[in-house]
Amino acid sequence: MISVLAPLNLSKVTRQGSLSEHVAEQLEALIMEGKVSVGNKLPTENSLCESFGVSRTVVREAITHLKSLGLVETRRGVGTTVLRATAEEPKPAQHINPTTVADILYLLELRSNLEPAAAELAALRHDAADREHLRVQHNAFIKAHAEKRLARQEDYLFHFAIAKATKNPFFISFYEQWSQSVIPRAKLLSIEIDPKSSDRYLERVQAEHDEIIEAILSRDSQKAREMMFQHLNRAKNMYAQYRDQA
Repeated sequence: MISVLAPLNLSKVTRQGSLSEHVAEQLEALIMEGKVSVGNKLPTENSLCESFGVSRTVVREAITHLKSLGLVETRRGVGTTVLRATAEEPKPAQHINPTTVADILYLLELRSNLEPAAAELAALRHDAADREHLRVQHNAFIKAHAEKRLARQEDYLFHFAIAKATKNPFFISFYEQWSQSVIPRAKLLSIEIDPKSSDRYLERVQAEHDEIIEAILSRDSQKAREMMFQHLNRAKNMYAQYRDQA
């Protein structure tokens, strides 16, 4: 497979922004254009690190993103295999009650107008204690996902940690008022959850959280705002599909 990819002239990642995102973009393009066929394996981590000029961590984050799109699967001792040539939008459930969908969309509409500003302020104002708290909550989400839990509480606490880092009491009181119910998955019934699809959906959420916290901790306020908006807007568009299917 390395010999197949060699003529494609994969670009070293030198642009500013998320390195894993840029690696994922190139690999996704190769898959969707059919340059890496369904059923074939991607190169090893070492080969990808050398081709892109990045670390193993960056490559693993990029592969996680591709997995969240349903494009590849990784198996120990086998490697990363291409499953399909078109991205599949991961969803936490196959069907959701229309009233629940409406509530979720109203809440996401509100959040997408408030939380990008919170992420921006958190990037500008966070202190050492906030940095540690953000890392703890982010790692808690990763652990919950690894344990195949829905990570509802951990998701809430991650966003609450960002609100606290704004140093603005009104952002904090907003999250205290809503508690875990601010997370759309908290509104879903257990019988509505699709475990396999939900796992891939959480992979995508985790990748988006990675980008948000990276921007905040690097004090890149504009990127923090942008990443938070993309995170919530993507969720809003995904839940809107349930409404449109009704």
